[in-house]
Amino acid sequence: MSLKDLLKDQQKAAMLAKQKARLGTIRLLMAEIKQREVDTRTELGDEEILAVVTKMVKQRRDSIAQFEAAGRQDLADVESAEIAVLQEFLPQQLTAEEIAALIEQAVADTGAAAMADMGKVMGVLKPKIQGRADVGAVSAQVKARLA
Repeated sequence: MSLKDLLKDQQKAAMLAKQKARLGTIRLLMAEIKQREVDTRTELGDEEILAVVTKMVKQRRDSIAQFEAAGRQDLADVESAEIAVLQEFLPQQLTAEEIAALIEQAVADTGAAAMADMGKVMGVLKPKIQGRADVGAVSAQVKARLA
């Protein structure tokens, strides 16, 4: 079953169970996927859909930080609930040890020795960690490793 079919099934289940918050989040995700498909004039595969989900989670995390800074915990709670629903569609997250091992492997594969090689290392890592780890955090770890 493709991720898109899973989303449609989950949307129907949320409708039948009258879970308004969950249904709203899934509808937002489906709308974003549809918008991407219209923009690119192609049907998105599972990897592209994972990229959309990852982007939406990141947007919500940024919003939570801004809402908490503004003292709007009620809005931050709504965003947190949306993140919980979105994360159900992401693959199992990598552990810190797995990320460190992937970084070491990528550094060894590319022969990276300095900060100038960071692009090569991230080019190898990004497909392996997409949707399974925060790319920004991994980038910071690669930067620390190469420095």
